[in-house]
Amino acid sequence: MARFKRHILICENIRDEAHPRGSCGRCGAEEIRQKFKAELRSRKLTTVYRASKSGCLDACEYGPVVVVYPDDVWYGGITADDVTEIINSHIIGGNPVERLVIRDERFHQDFE
Repeated sequence: MARFKRHILICENIRDEAHPRGSCGRCGAEEIRQKFKAELRSRKLTTVYRASKSGCLDACEYGPVVVVYPDDVWYGGITADDVTEIINSHIIGGNPVERLVIRDERFHQDFE
């Protein structure tokens, strides 16, 4: 049995400001994580769903990046304003927010 129904990983890695791939930690990732945590807490959902800070997820150019497991859904370019929609549609409802899903095939490969 899984510990959480869904685990939300928010990349907060900070790169140098001049780094060509960007940096999730420099474009609002902490605020996004705090909003996920606050909303889950206010809805009394923290025993079912977990939002956690993560290190680099190697998708810097799409930042801020959020990954939802076990669904293996990668979101990119999200803002704190997107958090409620992600929680309602995907985390609770099971339907990813398609307009925010990263379409890069590197994040949708199956490995054996």
